Amino acid sequence: MAAKHYFACGNTAKGFQNLFASNLQNLDRIFILKGGPGNGKSSFMKRIGQNYEERYLVEYIHCSSDSKSLDGVIVRELGFGIVDGTAPHVIEPAVPGCVEEYVNLGCAWVTRKLKTEQKEIMKLQEQIAVCYPRAYEAFSRGIKIHDEWEKIYINNMDFDKANELTELVIKDVLKDNSFEKESKVYHRFFGAATCDGSVDFVENIIEPLENRYFIKGRPGSGKSTMLKKLMVHAQMKGLDVEVYHCGFDPNSLDMILFPEINTVIFDSTAPHEYYPSRETDVVVDMYKELVAEGTDEKYAEELADIQARYRGCIKEGVSYLKKAKELHDQLEAYYIEATEFRVVDVMLNQLIIDIEKR
Repeated sequence: MAAKHYFACGNTAKGFQNLFASNLQNLDRIFILKGGPGNGKSSFMKRIGQNYEERYLVEYIHCSSDSKSLDGVIVRELGFGIVDGTAPHVIEPAVPGCVEEYVNLGCAWVTRKLKTEQKEIMKLQEQIAVCYPRAYEAFSRGIKIHDEWEKIYINNMDFDKANELTELVIKDVLKDNSFEKESKVYHRFFGAATCDGSVDFVENIIEPLENRYFIKGRPGSGKSTMLKKLMVHAQMKGLDVEVYHCGFDPNSLDMILFPEINTVIFDSTAPHEYYPSRETDVVVDMYKELVAEGTDEKYAEELADIQARYRGCIKEGVSYLKKAKELHDQLEAYYIEATEFRVVDVMLNQLIIDIEKR
C-alpha cells in the first residue's frame, strides 16, 4: 500500500524529547530490539517494513540524530511494532511477555573481538556523551533569540482578528464531522535537528491527503496557538488526531492531521516551507491577515540581526550533532566487525514467521 515516515524523538532546545510511548499505544505486540550500534537494528527494521509495504500502510520512525537510520517500524493493521529499545530511547515494557517482547541482537556478537577494543569503545562513548549536551545548550540559546523574533510580531498583531480567524479555520477544517467515540491522539515530531541539519518528511505525509491547509506567517503570529485550539476541538468531536510538534521547540505545534476526514493543516514557513500544488489546497496567511502592514519593513534591521544570531546558534548545535555522528560511525565500526550477520538474518526470518502466525 504505502509508507509513512516521521520522527518520534527529537534533539530540541529543551533537550532530548521522546514521544515513542504515544505511537506504540493500541498495538497488540511490540518487539523491543536490544544490541549495540552497528549490529543491524535499523537494517533489520527496514527489511521487516519492506516485507509488508505492498499490502499494508507501514510507518517508519526515523532516528532524530541521523534521519537515514530507523528507530522503529509499525504496521497498525497487523497490530505490531518493532522499535530500537537502546539508549537514549529506552523502552520499558508495560506488560512484559504479553505485549512487549525483547529481541536481543547482541546474541550475534563475537564478544572476544569487542573485549580487545574495550578502551577505544569506552573512549568513543565518552566523547559522544559530551556532544549532545553542547548541542542542546546551543539550541537553548537559539530559542531565547527566537523569543525576541516572536515578540516583534506579537506586539504588532491584532488578537481579536486572530480569534476570529481561528474560529473560521476550525469550522472550515472540521466542518460538521463528529464521532461518538474517544479520539485516539498520536504525538510526533514535525521534523528534526539532525547531523545533516533540519530534516522533515512533510511531503510524504501530506501527499496522499485530499484536504490540505498551508499556514503562512512569521514567528509569533499565532500559528501554533491556532493548531492547539484546533486539536482540542477535534478531540471534543471524537476525531482521531496526529499531532506533530516542532522539532526545535516541542511545546509548539507545527502540524495536525485528521486521518478520518483526509485532512491536514500545517505550518508551511521556513525552515519547512512548502507551497500549494493543487487547486483544492488552501492557504491561511497569518501575517497578511493579522499583523500590522509594513512590520517586516519597519523592523528589517532588527530582524536581520536576530535571524543571524539565531542561525548561528542552530549551526553550532548541528555541528555538535555532526561530530556525534562521526564518532558514532567509528563506534559502529567496532560492532560491525564483531557481528555475525548470518545470525541476525536467522533472527529476522524467525521474527517474520512469528508475526505471520498471529
